Amino acid sequence: MPVPDLFAEGLARGWKTYDGSRLEDDLTLEADVAIVGTGAGGGTTAEILSAAGLKVLLIEEGPLKTSRDFKLQEPEAYASLYQEGIGRMSKDGAITILQGRAVGGTTLVNWTSSFRTPAQTLEHWAREHAVQGHGEAEMAPWFAKMEERLGVAPWALPPNPNNDVLRAGCEKLGLHWKVIPRNVRGCWNLGYCGMGCPTNAKQSMLVTTIPATLERGGELLYLARAERLLLDGEQVSGLECLAMDARCVAPTGRRIRVRARHYVLAGGGINTPALLLRSAAPDPHDRVGKRTFLHPVNFSAAQFDTPINPFYGAPQSIYSDHFQWDDGVAGRMSYKLEVPPLHPALAATLLGRFGEENALRMAELPRTNVMLALLRDGFHPDSPGGSVELRSDGTPVLDYPMTPYAWDGIRRAFHSMAEIQFAAGAKAVLPVHADAGYVRSLAEARALIDSLSLELYRTRLGSAHVMGGCAMGEDPRQAVVDSLGRHHQLENLSIHDGSLFPTSIGANPQLSVYAFSAKLASALAERLKA
Repeated sequence: MPVPDLFAEGLARGWKTYDGSRLEDDLTLEADVAIVGTGAGGGTTAEILSAAGLKVLLIEEGPLKTSRDFKLQEPEAYASLYQEGIGRMSKDGAITILQGRAVGGTTLVNWTSSFRTPAQTLEHWAREHAVQGHGEAEMAPWFAKMEERLGVAPWALPPNPNNDVLRAGCEKLGLHWKVIPRNVRGCWNLGYCGMGCPTNAKQSMLVTTIPATLERGGELLYLARAERLLLDGEQVSGLECLAMDARCVAPTGRRIRVRARHYVLAGGGINTPALLLRSAAPDPHDRVGKRTFLHPVNFSAAQFDTPINPFYGAPQSIYSDHFQWDDGVAGRMSYKLEVPPLHPALAATLLGRFGEENALRMAELPRTNVMLALLRDGFHPDSPGGSVELRSDGTPVLDYPMTPYAWDGIRRAFHSMAEIQFAAGAKAVLPVHADAGYVRSLAEARALIDSLSLELYRTRLGSAHVMGGCAMGEDPRQAVVDSLGRHHQLENLSIHDGSLFPTSIGANPQLSVYAFSAKLASALAERLKA
């Protein structure tokens, strides 16, 4: 039975959308609320506001791609569904940053891992960053609401062999591990979540909140880059957008002017600060774009005698928080351990080397596992995060220095991952570093890891989680918005995305963005209706 294309059916019923690449003239649009970004924050906010009877306009820089477009092909998916065609990197080019750029945002291409914000993180925000009203008990009903809305539950099937390495190694060593909750319904267990779900099983914004918004009369503008907010004293009076070509590479020359009662920014931890910077929005304490966090990630590969086939099955289903809080909240940099899927293009880049040596490593892909460590940054004075800046053409870039404090966490994570992989039966382990090769014993791995010069470019680093840059909090000297997401200086501007977080959260952030956005959007709906 063919999978229905929800958007094709909706458009046939009269959903109202605008394709920026097809505009022949400039355009003016009006709404009660204009929302920039269609990912976890924007989609959640749109559904709640439209259900409250407000006319919502969703604005997305990327294209509209739906189930019929998802062919599970890396070259096509990465170029069309990711920021900068999967080429987004830190300013120095040392850290690859994976973010979605299409209707549905990163929820369209993430690996479905859904964690509540750890209680330790919420307590730290209240204590150190003047965040009010978002403690564990206060957030619990909002997490429950969004878990029910999006089908979030621990993955019920056995883990694929790739994830089972983490389970088996932890069990052998007596380390804590658990099953990852995933936001799926009727998942086919294909393993290609990072290229868009062709079966509509992943409960992304594309198949949940955005259709609900359009069904209630909301509108969607895509292939339109939000260029700048128009300011009039303490009010936002309008928003200027640039129409983009069909590949979302260059502006077409057409412009879209948006007028609304209220504006919500939900473009994420790089694009939201960038829009404020381009707009010269009031920033009396120089907080916009500062303390932006990534969860820096390093990797460890392992070869096994038995098939792993890391490209099949639920991409992430097992995790370990054993090391996450091992030195308290503000001690040494700690980390969460997970497993990424390995499709050929991603694997060839990650495993490194060139020519024959790369080919030999790729020949072992069916028997290769890779583990990753998400480093929890922002809780210690030596973990200040990075800063969003504007290039000469106004596009954003994240300057993200790595400190000795962070490198210490990277080295300890290499040790933890190698020990777990050998405990799970690996015949050889490779810390993913330019100077490392496969070693065949834990003793060799320990000696190798201790000898590595941990530095940019030689250590393979990445991240798919961008947080901070527009921190929330009651003290305007520290924060861009208050604890309800309201801009401290602009009366009709709110922020509902991961840029709100004063630190990283220490877990995959999508469920945190859903829950915080649901809470903030519900309060915003009450204010606007009043």
